[in-house]
Amino acid sequence: MASSIQAVGSGRFRVLKPAAGAPSAVTGPVVYWMFRDQRVRDNWALIHAVDQANKANVPVAVAFNLFDQFLGAKARQLGFMLRGLEKLAHYLQDSLSVPFFLFQGEAIDTIPNFLRECGASLLVIDFSPLREVRRWKERICERVGDSVTVHEVDAHNVVPVWVASNKLEYGARTIRAKITKLLPEYLVEFPIIGPPKNKWAVNPKHSVDWGQLIADVVRKGAEVPELEWCEPGEDAAMEVLMGSKNGFLTTRLKSYATDRNNPLKPKALSGLSPYLHFGQISAQRCCLQARQIQKSHPKAVETFLEELIVRRELADNFCYYQPQYDSLQGAWEWARKTLMEHSNDKREHIYTREQLEKAQTADPLWNASQLEMVHYGKMHGFMRMYWAKKILEWTSGPEEALATAIYLNDKYEIDGRDPNGYVGCMWSICGVHDQGWRERPVFGKIRYMNYAGCKRKFDVDGYIAYVKRLVGGTKKRKAEAIAE
Repeated sequence: MASSIQAVGSGRFRVLKPAAGAPSAVTGPVVYWMFRDQRVRDNWALIHAVDQANKANVPVAVAFNLFDQFLGAKARQLGFMLRGLEKLAHYLQDSLSVPFFLFQGEAIDTIPNFLRECGASLLVIDFSPLREVRRWKERICERVGDSVTVHEVDAHNVVPVWVASNKLEYGARTIRAKITKLLPEYLVEFPIIGPPKNKWAVNPKHSVDWGQLIADVVRKGAEVPELEWCEPGEDAAMEVLMGSKNGFLTTRLKSYATDRNNPLKPKALSGLSPYLHFGQISAQRCCLQARQIQKSHPKAVETFLEELIVRRELADNFCYYQPQYDSLQGAWEWARKTLMEHSNDKREHIYTREQLEKAQTADPLWNASQLEMVHYGKMHGFMRMYWAKKILEWTSGPEEALATAIYLNDKYEIDGRDPNGYVGCMWSICGVHDQGWRERPVFGKIRYMNYAGCKRKFDVDGYIAYVKRLVGGTKKRKAEAIAE
């Protein structure tokens, strides 16, 4: 375990709360409260928890708390997550002999109660920049008692967010050099961990009826049904990355740099976002694998690593250092000023949230992008920019536009409720990580996009026809399933 001690100790974790008296001593079991990084392999938080348990010769367990429709998540998101967690629980037990405990309710109650029940002395938690999660962590630190130490591990980013920068970065150009400088230290191979030295005595009352749990959650969130095209779990994620038949790095990478902004070529994209969002695959693992073939496809790998490291970690930086990351108040002053100056400009169309949700606008391209998201659970990245900017154009003001875009994104996107989603909406509507452009009505100095510009970039009619076929096929399969 020497490599894991060095790697996890080099800034990947920090002490959120020391225990009283002997703040560094681990005298009882170690519990890893898993939230954002839902995997066994390549998980720095789990590596740290096992390492700390082995040093003290105490057992270790993983705990997960299921919230009731976290930030509006429905069957689409929760079904995918729970099916992945079911596989994770079995793999964790089979490969490491580490038990998995699932709780329902408020984490500020369930996690401290579990720590008291098992006599834990160390709680390891993974990192999320989202407000709600950070509040829970603060409350949990207050409630765990003096005998428990709390460590936080950034298992999601290649360079931990607090190491990459200690302030809110203006854009990719200001954070890129900082991250690049640190990559030799942090973009390293993961240590292999084995079963902990001391085994946990599993309490049978904590067993999970996965079938019943998933059925209940899916039924409750049926308004947004599950997807067919992405199978959950670590193995499925690795298949998307490295599979011999249709893996991104093995068969589709070469066209990434040239075709990733063409909505008619969705296969040019990696397809990894659901797995990265739920932590079913490590971004660091994706980077390590991509680097191995960089000489064969230098431009494609360079572009992929820019998106995977710089852009993703810039989004975490924004949500971490800007508490109002989903509000007009979180925009730069120039953007707030120009948006408010133009908030009362005359709009050609004003649509309600219900009309937008049902794709009932006069723009067939926008309608297609909305329907792609509603029925497929994923909107092409280029279209998501156009989609959000038209919402700014068609609502009463920037506050309503931003709230509507986030609501629709979080409800229908399989990877919604994510820093990348918030920053994507803030970039499109509030100019975050962008610059001022030529002033025009409604948009002010925010970057403008329109139908004519899209027609110059790709086959708009072809995209609309593609979505129509996609939606038609989804509806047909759904009707057949109901009939059976």
